[in-house]
This record gives sequence, structure tokens and C-alpha cells, in this order.
Amino acid sequence: MQNFLAELFKEQDYDKDSFFLIAGPCVVENQVLLETVSTKVSTLCKQLGIPFVFKGSYRKANRTSGASFSGIGDKEALALLKQTGEKFRLPVTTDIHSAEEASKAAAYADILQIPAFLCRQTDLLQAAGETEKIVNIKKGQFVSGEAMKFAVDKLRKTGNQQVMLTERGTTFGYQDLVVDYRNIPIMQSHGVPVVVDCTHSLQQPNQSSGVTGGNPTLISTIAKAAIATGADGIFIETHPDPSNALSDGANMLKLDLLEDLLKQLVKIRRSVL
Repeated sequence: MQNFLAELFKEQDYDKDSFFLIAGPCVVENQVLLETVSTKVSTLCKQLGIPFVFKGSYRKANRTSGASFSGIGDKEALALLKQTGEKFRLPVTTDIHSAEEASKAAAYADILQIPAFLCRQTDLLQAAGETEKIVNIKKGQFVSGEAMKFAVDKLRKTGNQQVMLTERGTTFGYQDLVVDYRNIPIMQSHGVPVVVDCTHSLQQPNQSSGVTGGNPTLISTIAKAAIATGADGIFIETHPDPSNALSDGANMLKLDLLEDLLKQLVKIRRSVL
């Protein structure tokens, strides 16, 4: 584990050979949701020795339809996110969408996430790097693992060496994505930890209904393959009731299903070390 991740997880008791987990609901809906998910996932991770980052988007800027839910308000959502991290002693992450958002979100989050569609935005990457926070760049659906070295270089030129990359699928036709697991070692060759997003990789975008579809029955398949092929971390959006989630319900893992999956992933990790 790289030094900046070891520092991030210094307050957690975990297996030093474990993968790390980034998990939480797609978007901050309310305090009850954040505490429900944090309680469940943090308890599981302590039992299994998995270092854990809590995830929640304070605002959803990339929606298929203008009528889709985008958030409860930036200030309230960011405050709830920080409050959750402090209460459960967890690092937290959220995504940013413009250079102007970087410093604002950095006051509340430990990791700034760059959405896949924005992974080439130079001003956004530079602003994120200048906050001196850890930056997780999601690989664009249209970008190769090799080409992500340029995004990493943009961050490093700010003096910030705390960079991660996330694989989240590649566009396959108009309404599907596929995961190329070759991108794990390819992106690790850039000298950064690599995460696999097991939920967004199963999106089915651009649906005529205006709501992104998905195939959550394959989340465990993506996750198992990610660990077997050497991913440093996995990203899973989870919700107690995905069918009633306010964003990305078609992609999220039902919270009750997470325990069995994590136990299987721990076994796979131990078998491939």
C-alpha cells in the first residue's frame, strides 16, 4: 500500500494485505441514509480487515435528464458527508465537476473524485491537485488505460503525488459498457493504485426513458474478477433500497448483499497473494 493510503487509513485496524473499499450511496439523500450505510459497511470492514472510504456525491451534475434528482443542496450535503466521516472515523470522498468546486469540496472530503467524463479537463485536474488532497481520477469511458498517464502527469505537475485511477468500463455501442481488465496492470504501471468501480461499470447509459439503466446482478462478477486480477481497491455504490434510491438505483448493490460479497472477495485476495 502506498504511503498516502497508509496515512489515510492510519486510524483503522485492517489486514495490511487487503484491498481497500470505497463504498456508499450514489448521492447524499439524507442523514439517516448516510448513517445506515456507514454503520453497516464500517462494521463489516472491521470484521474482515478491509480499509474503508465512505463515498457520497454531494451533487449529481451528470444526469441523463434535466428532471432527474441532483442533490439536497451543496452546503447541506457536504456538511452531512463530513459529519458522517467524523462520527464513524472514516475518510470520505465525493466528486467535483469544475475547478471552482475543488477547494470547496476539499474542506469537507479527504479524497476528491474526478468523474470519468471529465478526466481530460486540465483546469479541473490542476485545481484538484492544488488542494493537496488525494485525487481519484476515473478513467473515461472513451480513454485507454495507457492514455490515463497524461491525467496522472497533470496532477503530479501541481506537486501532488497522491493520485489514484479508477477503471469503470469502456463504451460498447451506445447503451453498454465493458470492462477491460488489462487496464488494471496498465494503469498500475503509471505508479498509482488502481480501483475498479464495480457498479458504474455495469451502467447502461443513454436509455430512451431518460434514466440510466444497469445490470446489478453482475456486480459480484465484476468485483471478483477485479480482485483476482490485482486491483488495489474496489468501488461499490450501495443502498438499503436501490429501487427507491434518488440516483443510480439501477446500478447499486442492495446493502444486505454486501456482506457475502466482501467475504468472497477476501478469500479471493488471500488465494492470489
